[in-house]
Amino acid sequence: MHTRTSFKIILLLVSMVTMVSAVLPTQNKFINLKILPKNISEKELDRIMDEYKIALGVDCNYCHAKKASPSELDFVSDKKPEKGIARKMMIMTTNINKKYFDFNNKKGSIQPVSCLTCHRGSPMPETDSIPRREKN
Repeated sequence: MHTRTSFKIILLLVSMVTMVSAVLPTQNKFINLKILPKNISEKELDRIMDEYKIALGVDCNYCHAKKASPSELDFVSDKKPEKGIARKMMIMTTNINKKYFDFNNKKGSIQPVSCLTCHRGSPMPETDSIPRREKN
């Protein structure tokens, strides 16, 4: 009789844990995403970050601070100002593309603005790329 009661209690506890875990929201894999979607896949996040690295000609440590161990990066940290600037640039390019290149969500031959548009492989885009005329 005692064994049967213990079994029922254990079964009840397992059922309760299962129900609670099904109701609780799943923990986001990535922490401190402010612009990118919170439910982004690792594959998509890596693709986007690779595009930024190519467009700016930099490595991850350009925007991401190092952890106590110099060989590891703290992707959550907002310590480096470059990360904040990158977020502002993401908002800027999104706004430009929505305002000027979102023709009823139709994909056309127009290449939308991206980091590469201005940076062209450099962390600091050239600001004076058009030769100036001498004033007469």
